[in-house]
Amino acid sequence: MTLIPLPAFSDNYVWMLHDGREALVVDPGDAAPVLQALQQEDLELRSILVTHHHADHTGGIHTLRDTTGAQVWGPARESIPAPYQPLAQGQQLTCLGLSFEVLDVPGHTAGHIAFYSADIEGAPLLFCGDTLFSAGCGRLFEGTPEQMEDSLRRLAMLPAATRVCCTHEYTLSNLRFALAVDPDNTDLLAYQAHCQALRDRGLPTLPSSIDLERRINPFLRASAPPILAALHAFDAAGLAHDGAFATLRRWKNEYR
Repeated sequence: MTLIPLPAFSDNYVWMLHDGREALVVDPGDAAPVLQALQQEDLELRSILVTHHHADHTGGIHTLRDTTGAQVWGPARESIPAPYQPLAQGQQLTCLGLSFEVLDVPGHTAGHIAFYSADIEGAPLLFCGDTLFSAGCGRLFEGTPEQMEDSLRRLAMLPAATRVCCTHEYTLSNLRFALAVDPDNTDLLAYQAHCQALRDRGLPTLPSSIDLERRINPFLRASAPPILAALHAFDAAGLAHDGAFATLRRWKNEYR
């Protein structure tokens, strides 16, 4: 299996997984890069997986479905371009001979889902949309801080080797905030240097891994002592009233 992040718009990725003959894609906001990759690699698109309803994740569905006849799978609790097979927590689907488990991960949107496969060429694979980013998490457009914190907690419990395939190249921006919150984290400092070198060469910083995110992502470590200390300095009253995760997310919203 070959895993490819196809750049779209200014900072999106459409993830493509293929076996040399057939392919699936995740969150195709733009059909053009997918059609180009299919032609270049001489692939047949069989499946389209969708994590949530935002246009930068769904805008290419009609074109791709009409052009290729691919089956579309998406969140049961959200509206995406029909027809599609609705999915919710605990359901399984098979694409390219691979089994994917559906996870409900509300927060960014109310019905956001993720797709998890336990073993693809020796490592688990997670397509998590805009729930978990490297060193960050999605904004709360429809869900609550409690929902997002629970969604991230469950993703963080996946095997350490799980590859995290999120759909935006936000890593360097997220790392700047993470270092403001947790400046003495040596793993963060090393990862920032690594990611900057990748971006300087025009390469993606993704996929990340669950192991790495457990060590460097402040939204998976909101109750860690150094982060609690930073949150107390940022807004002690808000921390006492809203809790660590909600205060951290508000700080990120305001951070420039």
